[in-house]
Amino acid sequence: MSQDPLQGRRIAVIGQSGSGKSTLARALSARLGLPHVELDALNWGPGWRALSAEDPDRWTHAVAAAVAGDGWITDGNYSAGALPVILPRATDVVWLDLSRGVILRRVLGRSFARALTGQELWPGTGNRESFRRWLQPDHPIRWTWDTHRAANARRAAMFEGADLPHLRRHRLGSPAEARAWLGAVADGGAGRAPGGASAPGRVG
Repeated sequence: MSQDPLQGRRIAVIGQSGSGKSTLARALSARLGLPHVELDALNWGPGWRALSAEDPDRWTHAVAAAVAGDGWITDGNYSAGALPVILPRATDVVWLDLSRGVILRRVLGRSFARALTGQELWPGTGNRESFRRWLQPDHPIRWTWDTHRAANARRAAMFEGADLPHLRRHRLGSPAEARAWLGAVADGGAGRAPGGASAPGRVG
């Protein structure tokens, strides 16, 4: 794990579904006073229609517009049309590299709670979790189990490779590391909000 503070104010948070990307991104957004860009919210429209699949050009333009500013925090993976736009502009990338067991427990708990409450996942879409979706190949439960090893291998290659040398890379291997890292950023990160920050909240 990198012990250095953030080097800038354009931060990409990546990791498997259930790793805590949105939680960490929201916490960073609150501490640093930067907008949070949730890629899932950009992608999913009413009826579970995926902009990234239906209109890749519009998807790429939407992502580019969302990260056109001087400071932001994204969460999400989307190797097609999103990360190729985000990472060249980012100053830092944070990989929540949690174990498959931890992630699967989180995804199961989150999916169960959402299915019980019927909460709308992204305002205005009408998209809600349902138990009948659990067996679909692209549901986070199936997706996390099936793709964990291959997806992590791709992220490891990116972290260890020579591409995008401008990025400062932060690899966090457990919920405890994520909480400690957030605390260090809040105390001394490059994007620290004026006037300091409160004690770190819970991540993971």
